[in-house]
Amino acid sequence: MAKRSKKGHKSQANLEGYVVVAFAEDMEQAREYKTLLEANDIPATISEHDEQAIGATEITVMVSEEFLDEAHVVIESQHAYDDFYDFAMDEDDEGDFDGDFLDGEY
Repeated sequence: MAKRSKKGHKSQANLEGYVVVAFAEDMEQAREYKTLLEANDIPATISEHDEQAIGATEITVMVSEEFLDEAHVVIESQHAYDDFYDFAMDEDDEGDFDGDFLDGEY
């Protein structure tokens, strides 16, 4: 009979009742999600899994199942805000401001 690692067993016990709310591209994004959720009184944790099949690391942000719906709303609201901000900045960048309109005579 193979022994289980106590560390692995303990971390699984700590995540019991937690569900994935978001997958992060990198650890920085995972920390941003966690900070955003905690700022909205939603306890969150980051979990990192080595995926043997694809040879990559999967980073997930997890919350207690009771907060899942609220956490989705918070994250989606942030995405909408970021998208709006990006769109507004793109609109400003498209205009070529060369100062010609100031050269007109009054």
